[in-house]
Amino acid sequence: MNKFEVVLIFNPELATNSLKSEIDNFKSKIKSEEATIVNEENWGLRDLSYSINKFKKAFYQYFQIEAPGKIVKALNKDLNQSENLIRYLFIKVKDHQELPTKLNYEKK
Repeated sequence: MNKFEVVLIFNPELATNSLKSEIDNFKSKIKSEEATIVNEENWGLRDLSYSINKFKKAFYQYFQIEAPGKIVKALNKDLNQSENLIRYLFIKVKDHQELPTKLNYEKK
């Protein structure tokens, strides 16, 4: 199994229950691909470095997963279909970062 760190960036205008639904939907897709979620963090509403689709802020969600290498290609189509997901990033790592991450620590 490969180790990935995933960041999802969601529309800042989402209601709390819609955001939770989007995150739960992603989790179910991960599990359907025979992957496991090792850890996750909610980084909350944060400023974007630059405007994306006229948004200056977005909700960030961070995941550490263990999955087969084909998962990125398999999830790419589904993630691109989501209207509430602004951006996403999969990074393959040798070892997962120690939690809490710096971004989560600064929020507290």
